[in-house]
Amino acid sequence: MEEHQDVCKEHIFTKVYEDHGKQIWNFIYFKCGNTAQADDLVQDAFIKLWQNCAKVPFEKAKSFLYTVTNNAFLNEVAHKKVVLKHAALQPAKVNDQSPEFLLEEKQYLKKIENAIAGLTEAQRTAFLMNRIEGKKYKEIAEILDISVKAVEKRMSQALAALRNDIGNI
Repeated sequence: MEEHQDVCKEHIFTKVYEDHGKQIWNFIYFKCGNTAQADDLVQDAFIKLWQNCAKVPFEKAKSFLYTVTNNAFLNEVAHKKVVLKHAALQPAKVNDQSPEFLLEEKQYLKKIENAIAGLTEAQRTAFLMNRIEGKKYKEIAEILDISVKAVEKRMSQALAALRNDIGNI
């Protein structure tokens, strides 16, 4: 055994990893129960050991790794508690509509979707560009390379077809 084993030497660092990596991984995995989280925590601990290798003597490397891994895990748990506490303080989004209203609304939306799907491609394009995107007839005419009168005709046909399909709701 060397008089002074320097963790900054690659072969010593590798020995520390081989001797303690699996044990530390098992330790933290049993605490968190998540293999990906355990992998990340152990990897971060060894990175910190490498970054602080000049300050950590070989004899203290094992306890340093356990401490860093455990502290990182506890920090993650504390952070999750804060997130959950903050989420609990948010007002719950309550839908105060009656179940009948919600069902009718779903049926109405389905009816609209079906009616729009039943339009010709030209009518549907003009209708959606006007009603959804908010484009004016002149803009639609420029985009589709047609006259404004053609857009007006497509829109009137689309609206008539929708009124016919949807009826009086």
